[in-house]
Amino acid sequence: MRQIVRTLRRAVSGLAVVGLVSLAGVAVAPGTGGAVTKTTITVPIGTWGQVAVNYIFPFMTTAYFSVANIDTFQYYLYRPLYMFGSAGKVTVNKRLSLADTPTYSNGGKTVKITLKTYKWSDGESVTATDVVFWMNIWHQKPTGYAGWFPGGLSLPTSVKSIKVTSPTSLTLTMTKSVNPHWFLYNELSQITPLPLAWTKTSATGATGSGGCAKATFSTTTAKGANGAKCKAVYDFLSTESGHNPTKPTTKVNALPTYATNPLWKVVDGPWSLSSFTPTTTFVLVPNPSYSGPNKPKVKKYIAKQYTTATAQYNAMVGGTLDAGLLPPTEITSPAGAIGKPGQAPKPGPNNPRLSATYNLVPAPTWSIDYYYINYNSNGDTGNAGPIYRQLYFRQAVQHLVNQTLIISRLWHGYGVPNYGPVPVLPKSSLISKTELKNPYPYSVSAAKQLLSSHGWKVVPGGVDTCQKPGSGAGHCGKGVKKGAKLNFTFLQVAGTKTASAVVVAQKDAMASAGIRVNLAAETFTSIIGAIVPCPKGCKWQTADYSQGLAWEYAPDLYPNGTEIFLAGAGSNDGNFVTKTATKLIDKTITGTTKITKVENYLTKNEPVIWQPYRVTLHEVRKGLVGLSPWDPMDTLTPATYHWS
Repeated sequence: MRQIVRTLRRAVSGLAVVGLVSLAGVAVAPGTGGAVTKTTITVPIGTWGQVAVNYIFPFMTTAYFSVANIDTFQYYLYRPLYMFGSAGKVTVNKRLSLADTPTYSNGGKTVKITLKTYKWSDGESVTATDVVFWMNIWHQKPTGYAGWFPGGLSLPTSVKSIKVTSPTSLTLTMTKSVNPHWFLYNELSQITPLPLAWTKTSATGATGSGGCAKATFSTTTAKGANGAKCKAVYDFLSTESGHNPTKPTTKVNALPTYATNPLWKVVDGPWSLSSFTPTTTFVLVPNPSYSGPNKPKVKKYIAKQYTTATAQYNAMVGGTLDAGLLPPTEITSPAGAIGKPGQAPKPGPNNPRLSATYNLVPAPTWSIDYYYINYNSNGDTGNAGPIYRQLYFRQAVQHLVNQTLIISRLWHGYGVPNYGPVPVLPKSSLISKTELKNPYPYSVSAAKQLLSSHGWKVVPGGVDTCQKPGSGAGHCGKGVKKGAKLNFTFLQVAGTKTASAVVVAQKDAMASAGIRVNLAAETFTSIIGAIVPCPKGCKWQTADYSQGLAWEYAPDLYPNGTEIFLAGAGSNDGNFVTKTATKLIDKTITGTTKITKVENYLTKNEPVIWQPYRVTLHEVRKGLVGLSPWDPMDTLTPATYHWS
C-alpha cells in the first residue's frame, strides 16, 4: 500500500509493526493461561514513540498513511471494500470483505462489484453509492490520496465511468484493460466505502446536503459540474480529521474531538470509538449494529502508546500485557535456524524472564528492506547523484552488504536474505529463481574490481577518487567529474542500537573498498521529511530509517514496484527512473503479464541497496488464541481473539 504511497506508511511499517499487538486487562494468572476474570483487551501502539494514531478519516495524504492509522485504527471502525490476509497468507479475505470477488468482462475493461449485506451504525445500509462516494471524493483530486500513482492506470484516473445497477452492485468501465489480480490487490484494495452521513460541508449540515455521493462520477473532476461540491465535502471531512487541504501548513487540533464528533460515530466495522486521548490512549467498544462476522467478544479494546520498546518490554515482564514485542536487545538466544525465502526462522529459546508466561511468535510481514540512495542528489560537491546513477557502483556497494553476517550476528538469526522487490515471506509463487539467489554476494575483492575497472583509484580505508571521468569502457561514468570522491553522508535514525549496528557494519564494509560513509544520526521524523522525491535535485544522499522493514506492500499487495520504482510515484524517494522499469511495470498492470520480468530486472539493476529482512518477534501469553499465524499485512482483527 498503493503507490505508496506512503512515505509514512512505508516508514511506519518498518517501525510500528514491531509492537502493534499486545493484549492486556484480561486478568490471567501469569504463566498458567488461567481463567479470564475481565473482558478487556489492551494494545500497545507506537512502540518506539515514533508512531501514533493521528488520523481517523480513511482518505489520507501521504503524511497520514501509516500502519498505525489504517490497520490498527481505521479498519476497526470503517471496513475497506476488500480485506486481505488470511491464515498467515497474502490473499483476499473473502469472509471479512464487504464485497464478493469482482468479475471482469470486455477484455478486462469492465469490472462488476457486488456488495454483501452490511449496515452502518446509523441504520443505513452499506450500498454501492457509498463506494461511488469514495471514488467521487478521489476523482476531484487524484493526488490528494496517498494511493495514487502517475500514468493513468491508477484509480480513479483509469475509470471511464461508474454505473450503479442496484443498491448492492456497481460496474466500473475502465479506459484500458487491467490485470484482474493487480486491480483487485492494488487498486480496489484502496477503497473504503463512505457513509451518506458524511455527505455534508459543515457540522450542522443535513445528510446528503454536500451533494457529492450521488453525483455522476464523470462530473466530479476538479473542473466538472460537481467537482466543487466534492471538494467542499472533502475539505470539511479532512479538516474534521486534522488536516485542512486549503491550508495544509496550518495545525488543526482535531484529535481531542474524535470520540465525540458525530461524524466518526457512524461506523460499519465491529468497533466504535469510546474515548481518545491524543498520544496516550484510545478505547474501543463493540458496535452493537455491526452486521458482519466475528463480533467482538470483549467489552473494551484499549490501545496505549509506549514511548520506548523497553517500556513495553517491562510491562510484559510485569505481567500487565498479554502480548507484545520482544525488542532485539532482549533476544537472549539465537533462532533455531536462519530463515530462507518463504520460510521464517525457527524460534529458539525464549527470553527467560518471559518464557513461563509467553510463547515466542515470529511475525513476518509482506515487506522488503533496502536503504535509499538519491539519484538526483547534489551532495558530495555535486557528484553523489551522477555516481549513484552508475549501475557498476550500485553493484559494488551491494557486494559489500554481508546479509548473512547481519542476520546471524546482529539479529540473532531472526532474518531472511533479501535480494529484490518481491517479499521473501510468507511463501509465495511470485518469487522468481533469480531473486532466490544473490546476484551480488558479499565480496570486497569484487567491489574493488568493479571500481578500479571503471576508472577509480581504490584506496582501502581511505577515499577513492575518479581518475577517468566521462562515459565509455573503463571510465567513471556520465556526469562524474575527474577527482570526484566516494565520500557520502548517510542518514540514520538516532537512538536505536540494533539499527545503528547494522549501519556501522555497512560503513566498515564500504570503507574496505575506499567508500567513505559519514553517519548522521537524526530523528525518524526529520529523516522522512528529508528523503522525498526531488526531480530537480536536493541535498540528501543516502538514508536508512527502516531498521529491517523498509516497505510493506499493503494495501497495494501485488509487488510489481508501481509505488516505489515507477517514475513520478510518490514513494519513489530516490528518484529511480529507467525506461525499461517503467515499461515492464506497465505490462504487469494491463493484461495478464506476470511480474517475473520486472522482478528480475529490479533484482539485477539495483534501484536501491537491498538489505536483509528482519523478522520481528512477538510474545503471546500462553492460552491466548487468534494472533498466530501472524497476518502478513499487519491487519489486526481483535474481534477474533479469545482464550483457550
